[in-house]
Amino acid sequence: MTRKSRRLWLVGGCLVGLGTATALTLSAFSSNIVFFMAPSQVHAHPPAADRTIRLGGMVVAGSVRQQKNGDTPVNRFDVTDGQDAVTVRYEGILPDLFREGQSVVAIGTVLADGSFRASEVLAKHDETYMPKEVAEALRRSGKWDPRYGKAPDAASWNSMTTSASGQDKAASQHGS
Repeated sequence: MTRKSRRLWLVGGCLVGLGTATALTLSAFSSNIVFFMAPSQVHAHPPAADRTIRLGGMVVAGSVRQQKNGDTPVNRFDVTDGQDAVTVRYEGILPDLFREGQSVVAIGTVLADGSFRASEVLAKHDETYMPKEVAEALRRSGKWDPRYGKAPDAASWNSMTTSASGQDKAASQHGS
């Protein structure tokens, strides 16, 4: 074998090794990436059942329900981005700063019925903080523009979801 052909084989082997290492690294990263989604995105394009996502939005006022499963608290609440809402189920103690009408990010998976099973719930840390992803989802939905002040209060979020606004309209028609 000539010196030139040995060098060519060495360069080729290095490229194959580098390509293999790159492919393995990318496949490891793709299984560990957790994407942020708003409730309207979850309903429009549901992720795979085994895919872990971060669901962010505001907790709908009056939607928090608590039960006990043995000694473990089971919490259910609705999260909205102003266009749609998703019911979240979380087994465990909610963070101290968790409140209705406040920003929340839940990490977990979407179930077959469209609800969300959270393995972790993160709450905001003061009255002016809103997670970047939640603020962006609210801006995209057209429900909030930070140029015009802080986010709407909790009471108005119920009427901002598509399903709740339809119920409100029907109730007002029957009541009058």
